[in-house]
Amino acid sequence: MKRKWIAGTAGLAAAALMSSASVAAPITADVVFLVDESGSMGGEHTWLSNMIASLESGLVGEGVGSSVSNRYSLVGFGGSSFSNHLDPHAHDMDAVTAGTQEWGSSTDFAAATSTLVTNGGTEDGWSALDWALNNLSYRADAAVNFVLVTDEDRDNTNGALNKAGLLAGLGSKNALLNVVVNNSFGCDASSTNAIGIDSDDNGFLTDGSGGFTKCEGAGNIGSGYGTTGSDYVDLALDSGGAAWNLNILRSGGTNADSFTASFVDTKVQEITEQPPVSVPEPGTLALLGLGLTGLAFRRKKA
Repeated sequence: MKRKWIAGTAGLAAAALMSSASVAAPITADVVFLVDESGSMGGEHTWLSNMIASLESGLVGEGVGSSVSNRYSLVGFGGSSFSNHLDPHAHDMDAVTAGTQEWGSSTDFAAATSTLVTNGGTEDGWSALDWALNNLSYRADAAVNFVLVTDEDRDNTNGALNKAGLLAGLGSKNALLNVVVNNSFGCDASSTNAIGIDSDDNGFLTDGSGGFTKCEGAGNIGSGYGTTGSDYVDLALDSGGAAWNLNILRSGGTNADSFTASFVDTKVQEITEQPPVSVPEPGTLALLGLGLTGLAFRRKKA
């Protein structure tokens, strides 16, 4: 399976968009982490606080955020209703300033992860994504990227949501989704030991020393917890993003180092290649007679 940009309203729009010199690399990024707050997620919360500095360093090293700062947001979901953490909500990036500051620096994000709870048990990642798409504000010149982190499949708390609607919401912001989930992946049809897989079917393998190798165009989706594959993995890949096996992270040691290295490397590459929310110079593409509205990443089967 190969996946590429297509336009929601014009079949040739994507090719024009990707080939046009009018589409510049983003100068900054708005990155949203959607994080499960149920009882088994403490290790992932710690990982987020440690990983974020590497992601920021990688982006700045590629020129994203070097002139206009990158922003990060932390959206929790699935915690106990008694602690007001069940429904999707933004965690405060600045405990000093009054009100909830929904965006902050990588340092602010690392500090905010300490406010995540682990007392829930009903988790709906779709609701978290829908909330973030519709309640956070995004900058027109930023690449928008979402990361969903959960170890269970979806608990449906909002029957009105569907994949088509979520993909349309992502497409309206030229956004990508990655998922860190309880699902296996492989680099061939019989293996299940890959760290993850991207939307071009590239798989990522640990190298035994904290790094990783890539199997190009040969990755496969293995089994997951319940309906994790159809709930989350397919959604991420259809958006043009990637999916990651959190069990590799949980195994610790050099495997966890390899997980972080491949995740950060892939995220940096994704974001540097994304167009911003508002594609510049629309008149250039208008000359081609293309209506570039409702752009979305979607899976194309070869």
